[in-house]
Amino acid sequence: MFNASLSRYIWEHTRRQQLWILAIVALSMIPYYMAFSLPKTIVNGPIQGDGFETADATQTFLRIALPLPGADVLVLFQGITLDRVHMLFALSGVFLLLVIVNGLFKFYINAYKGKLGERLLRRIRYALVDHVLRFPPATFKFLKSPEIASMIKDEVEPMGGFTGDAFVSPALLGGQALTALAFIFAQNLMLGGITAALIGAQILIIPRMRRRLLVLGRERQLTARQLSGRVGEIVESIGTIHANDTTNFERADISARLGRIFTIRYDIYQWKFLVKFINNFLASLAPFIFYSLGGYLALTGHLDIGQLVAVIGAYSNLPGPMKELIDWDQNRQDVEIKYQQVIGQFAVDNMIASDLHTARRTAEPLDTPLAAIGVRVMDDGGVVSLDHTDFTLEPGEALAAIGPAGSGSETFAELFARQVWPSSGRIVAGQSNILALPEAVTGRSISYAGGDAVLLSGSLLDNLTYGLRNSPPDPDGRAPSPSRRWQLQEARRSGNPDYDRDADWIDYDALDLTGPESLTRHLLEVLDCVDMTRDMQDLALNSTVSERDYPDLAGRIVAIRGQLRTELEQGGLAELIVPFAIEAYNTEATILENLLFGRLRPNSALLDPSERTAFFRRLLQQAGLYDRLCDAGVEIARNVIGLFADLPPDHPFFRQMTFMSPDDIPTYQALLLKFDKSGGVPTEQDRTMMVGLAFEYIEPRHRFGLLDTDLMAEIVAFRRFFHNAIPDHLRPVIEIYDAGRFTDSATLMDNILFGRVSQKYRDGADQVRSAILDLLQRQGVFAEVLTIGLGFDVGTGGRRLSAGQRQKVALARALVRPSDYYIFNRPLTALDNRSQDLVLTRVLSRLRNADRAPAVLWTLSNPQMARHFDRIAVFEAGKLVEVGTPTALEESNGIFSDMIAS
Repeated sequence: MFNASLSRYIWEHTRRQQLWILAIVALSMIPYYMAFSLPKTIVNGPIQGDGFETADATQTFLRIALPLPGADVLVLFQGITLDRVHMLFALSGVFLLLVIVNGLFKFYINAYKGKLGERLLRRIRYALVDHVLRFPPATFKFLKSPEIASMIKDEVEPMGGFTGDAFVSPALLGGQALTALAFIFAQNLMLGGITAALIGAQILIIPRMRRRLLVLGRERQLTARQLSGRVGEIVESIGTIHANDTTNFERADISARLGRIFTIRYDIYQWKFLVKFINNFLASLAPFIFYSLGGYLALTGHLDIGQLVAVIGAYSNLPGPMKELIDWDQNRQDVEIKYQQVIGQFAVDNMIASDLHTARRTAEPLDTPLAAIGVRVMDDGGVVSLDHTDFTLEPGEALAAIGPAGSGSETFAELFARQVWPSSGRIVAGQSNILALPEAVTGRSISYAGGDAVLLSGSLLDNLTYGLRNSPPDPDGRAPSPSRRWQLQEARRSGNPDYDRDADWIDYDALDLTGPESLTRHLLEVLDCVDMTRDMQDLALNSTVSERDYPDLAGRIVAIRGQLRTELEQGGLAELIVPFAIEAYNTEATILENLLFGRLRPNSALLDPSERTAFFRRLLQQAGLYDRLCDAGVEIARNVIGLFADLPPDHPFFRQMTFMSPDDIPTYQALLLKFDKSGGVPTEQDRTMMVGLAFEYIEPRHRFGLLDTDLMAEIVAFRRFFHNAIPDHLRPVIEIYDAGRFTDSATLMDNILFGRVSQKYRDGADQVRSAILDLLQRQGVFAEVLTIGLGFDVGTGGRRLSAGQRQKVALARALVRPSDYYIFNRPLTALDNRSQDLVLTRVLSRLRNADRAPAVLWTLSNPQMARHFDRIAVFEAGKLVEVGTPTALEESNGIFSDMIAS
């Protein structure tokens, strides 16, 4: 796919475009040369009077004639007769026109070069990612993802910029330099020879001096890539670093690497500016010669003034192309080296054949047994994780693989799922090597879930349906839009596939579903199977939705709000919720929420405490509340520091202190000294911080006794004053509570409550949650609410979910699609044994009751669960030591029976 040389790679993929732009470059040399010659004509003609010896003398302007064979001349245009002054302005106008024409040529050439470069950059990046997708699994043990990402993102960037310059720049710059040099020779041979000698010196000396820069550039690129990989390692291993107290060692390591990069870059700067000094000296030597020697020739009559001006003008256009040509040669060598380094990193043995990844809308099922024939797995260090194993997994059977960590049971599952490749032996489906089958067959017929539970950034829905996006949908026959047509053309010209990422890739027919709504029901059933329903309830109830997106649901939530209050009152549980009321202070809400009687919309600039305090300050001061809230903030700081200053940062008491973290304590200790008059005078910013502290205070939670009846009454009175004083440009930022309206910036739970759960009752939150879920079920909106949970953003790598939730989602992702074989490799290690057993029995029951019961290979962490399976494979020390039914193995008094007994 990649040529050995970058220039050959560029020529292979952009040959036609390069030939076109080279033709344009050749054409541009005509007006370029004319622009050199015209100043001489203007100076010698109208300015010095050559051809205008008398006051009434005239000349013909713009006469166009073609010589014919013989002595005849074909006159196409007789021209215009002009006097001296009009000829001056006419020739100057032509000069201006040539400047515009040359500028347009340059604009077109540069824009075309940029388009060529971006296309090839897109091609290279796609090809590199395509290579990564085809790497054998063992390769990823040695790769650092930040280094690979850095190469694809940053290191190939210069190659795109060089693509447009690869052939055009030497032709354009060389053509410009030769045109200027030819013009100087035409004016005076001596000046032309001197110019050529100086150019030759530049060409010989400067590139040789720049070779050192190339070596340093290679070192800089390598050290920068290694730094990127090391930073990535720190991010991925942050828990290990803190657990081993090695943060200072990591600082020392990073400092050493940065020092090495600094040394290299400093050497580059020194050498680069030395080369630049010499180059500038040689370039400036020519004007000295022109002024001295050319002036002498003009004084002695061997050179007229017009020629000298033209020579100086032509040379002024020569250093630029020459410098750029030398820079081009250095850039060529630099990107060639980078190209070699990058393709060397991506040149991997045993890559997956590209035709195995061909997109297929449908694929034949694997209805043959999967068999391991003499399989042995050994890593590069010579450690054997599975040794000479023969085994057949029959269609439709449920097999449990058990054994302690490192026994080979996990490797056994990974082999059948193609997560690892055998060092020797084969995994076959019937008579076919599983590694030689198209991925469209194996990737859909074999579903895998492991304990690592890798999730992608995006919503829960994106992750659950990820395994269903196997092939782009068939064209619907409609003509694409102009923008889509342009995207398709550019994708093809760049060697990229023209798949539409935004199309619906899910094959509903293959899932026996009718569309998105039935898919949602299917997903919720699978999530219930893996015991994720309660998690989905929590995710949904703690999600925010817009009334514009869910108008019907928003209206029903408002109706449920009143019904919940009624049912709680009838059950004698009305005090579980403290409702929002415009004339009453809600003791379970923050002071800020009571002041606003509403919520700040997400992404508002007022979300920062200091910024929102600046907005409220004037109104709070007018209401006489600012100083009282500042005093309350001081008391909060005193109480927190007095009670918790000596506690460790991870103490559970800090979980109740939502307004101050352990890291904030030293800051507030210093502030208290100012307010106690022993550490200076508090500034307005200090007072702002204290008011911000008071904004987060909730009396029943924090219990510092700072809210008396008078202060709460003043805060309630402030609401009306505040609502009337909100400027028009800030009204969209604040959403005021209204018992009859849905609040977009609040969660579904908050919208249903329209208040806060009282903290007087230990199990109050659970009782309210149960009442809400029961009411949602009875009102027929429970399924729609759960659907909102599917839109929950799981975060990078699923980090917004717990480890157990991530494993459940990964297991559900495998179950969502119908497959012939399901490989589960210790998929639920984050759960306790009871939860694992519950999910396992549900999953097996679901799969056994499917229309076509698939085979299941489940690597267990608890041997007791093996009783649910048809057969058991027992591993020890990398070997398959026992195979049989649960009853037979228990009665054999072998290794399995010992595991059960222990």
